[in-house]
Order: sequence, then C-alpha cells, then structure tokens
Amino acid sequence: MYLIGETEVKSVPDGIAHFLEHKMFEQKSGVNSLDTLTALGVSANAYTTNNYTTYLYEATDNFYEALDEFMDYVQNPYYTDENVEKEKGIIAQEIKMYEDYPEWQVYLNTLKCLYKDFPIRLDIAGSVESIQGITKELLYLCYDNFYTPSNMAIAICGDFEPEEILGEIKKRITNTEKKEVPKRIYPDEQDAVFEKEKCVKMDISNPLFSLGFKDKPAEDPVKRHIAINIILNTIMGKSSKLNKELTDEGLILGPIDFEYEFAENYAFGIISGVSRKPREVIKRIKEELENQKKNGLNEADFIRNKKKLYGSYIIEYNSVEDTARLFLSEYFRGVVGFDYLEKYKEVTKEYAEEILKDLFKEENFAVSIVE
Repeated sequence: MYLIGETEVKSVPDGIAHFLEHKMFEQKSGVNSLDTLTALGVSANAYTTNNYTTYLYEATDNFYEALDEFMDYVQNPYYTDENVEKEKGIIAQEIKMYEDYPEWQVYLNTLKCLYKDFPIRLDIAGSVESIQGITKELLYLCYDNFYTPSNMAIAICGDFEPEEILGEIKKRITNTEKKEVPKRIYPDEQDAVFEKEKCVKMDISNPLFSLGFKDKPAEDPVKRHIAINIILNTIMGKSSKLNKELTDEGLILGPIDFEYEFAENYAFGIISGVSRKPREVIKRIKEELENQKKNGLNEADFIRNKKKLYGSYIIEYNSVEDTARLFLSEYFRGVVGFDYLEKYKEVTKEYAEEILKDLFKEENFAVSIVE
C-alpha cells in the first residue's frame, strides 16, 4: 500500500488488520471496552473480513451510554510492547484452532487453488509466523492511515430519528480531519485457476468437498450475483432433481451448500458438502451443469427459485442486526442493499443461461477435499 501522502510502497505483516481489531478494545485505563459494554447490558463484538473490519453492538437500553464507549474506544487506541506481545500468543492459539477446523481448511484451500497471488488466498488472521512481525509501531501506523473518518462508515438500525442520531454521532467524533484514503496495491492475478485440486487428510468421520469457480469482477455485480444464486438453486438446491438423486443414492450427507462473493477486484463462488465419495459428487455436479448448459434451465424451476430468492432478500429486513450488517457490507463493496430488490426484476432466464455458459467451465473450476 501507499501510506497517506507518501509515494513509497509500504508492506505490513499478514493478519495485521485482524490483530488491530483485537487490540482496539484494550484501553489505557486498564478496563477492556467489551467489559464496559457488557456491564451496560449490551451485546458487543467485532470481526474482520477480506474487505473491512467491523465493530458492533446491540442494545435495548443504555444505547447512548454504549455509543459513548463505542465511539471512544474506536477513536483512542492503546498499544504497548507488553500488550502486543501478549496478544500474539492469543491470536496464535486462534490460528492453530482454525487449522484443526476441517470446514475452514476445505474453504481456505479452495481459495488457495483459485488464486495464485491475490491476497484473498491468505488467512485473515495471518499465520503464527507472520504475526510475530507485528509491533505497536506498525499497529499505530495502520490505525493512523485506515481508522480515519474518510475511510470509515457507521450503520445504525432501529427506532430513532435520523437527524437526531446523526447529530449524536457527530458530537462524538473527535477526529474531524479529512484525509485521503491509503492506496492499496494488489498484484496482477492470472485469469486461470492456480491449482486444480488440493487434498488434505484430517481426523474426520466423513470427507468434505468444495468445488470453487473463479469469476471476474462484473460491470453489474449485483445483477450477476442474483443470476448465479438462481442458477445454483435451480441446479442443485434442496428442491432440485440433482439434490434428490444424490441424497437417495446416499452420495451426499446433508444439503449441498453454495455461496458467491465479489468485491471491486475479485469474484468467486464455492459449492460444498459432505460425502463419502466426494469426487463422484463433484463429477455429477459438473455433468448436471453441462446438461443444463446444453438443454437450458427449466422455466418453472427458474421462476420458482427466482421468487424464493426474492423472499430471502425480504426476510433479511425482518432482522435489525441483518439489515445493519447488510448495508455496511454492501457499502464497502460499492453497492447498496436495496439494489438487490431492484436488479431482481432485470434477471431473465436468458440472462442466467448466458452466465451459466460463460462461467461454469472446466478451466474455471478448482477442487478442495478434506479426507
């Protein structure tokens, strides 16, 4: 990355954003902000994704008291040599725990197969080795560059007056200096998948499989996302012919799961499940994809799954937490949550079939298996 106002490239250890998230709760007073928020009767947490770090809380009472603490700890970091060294041991244990988690390994290995250089192939927490290079100076450097109002967003969902809550937030912002956003530098990623298959052995009762497909950023990512979800539900969703056949034959143990993720500079999807014969299931999935490409999507199935998907979007707004999470995550992807409800109308069977033929090709697939 280029730091604000500088032209020299600066690299930092893998996992530093996640490390920074952990350390933000520690305060100079010696009282952890999570403990303060819990004492107020609110539920607080934080998490780091491939694109952003989120700090959050939910409250029925003491909302503004919690907002005071929330805005205070995010704007006042406190790092020392001692508390940084202590955190390395805690995060190292977390990394090792996930190394023993089969579902995480099958997922991460899929990304390592799909991508050769792009950092999404890295564990968000970094590695036990990489976090050893993190110092309080590097944490302050990253904080000063990334934790600025111009690089942050807040989502609040609940029963309040918008103008009033905006005024309350502005009163609590201590750093009003407008800064540029650091320029992130990404490697040029090849179009082809990096590896076709990665298989590891772990102590599990039944194998896990993951079939990844590598996509490119789209001009209209929301419309493409909707179409891919409809395709996957139509071909291998719970009500699909393929799902029933694989279940009846005992080839899958539970449903086939699938997801699609995109950002400004990457896009991929993953189809996963549990099977005693994972390669046979993957073979059948690919055969069904080819069959649908040849014959076209069934009209009735397409319409039914399109309506189902619309229903799932509407249901998300039943949850205050999901609504806030949705708008914040979409903001950092450059889209608006309501776009899905609008773009839904534009997705036709013909458009979905074009994507089916263009995307689901053998050269875009990679396989991850945990035996």
